[in-house]
Amino acid sequence: MNRPLTPEKIVKACAKLPGWKFKRDALLKTFKFGSFREALSFMVRVGYEAEELNHHPEWTNVYNRVAVRLTTHDAGNKVTAKDVELAERMQKISWVG
Repeated sequence: MNRPLTPEKIVKACAKLPGWKFKRDALLKTFKFGSFREALSFMVRVGYEAEELNHHPEWTNVYNRVAVRLTTHDAGNKVTAKDVELAERMQKISWVG
């Protein structure tokens, strides 16, 4: 089982992740792209990273926005290092910040 990170470690990780917030036991961010096509291509690319990590985001897409919520289910829906790793990979992929 994955171990939840302390709130201090999560806040420290968010400081290095532009636009990410720690709220209600989750890492949250909304990415806003130039079009639906851009948002969808981001989601497809992140899908490969998520599959590699065997850690899949909770997310929604409406037109050019992708809202992401990261928690680890087998850690009681708390934030773990897996969530931070996926957020970091999303940041590297994103061209909108």
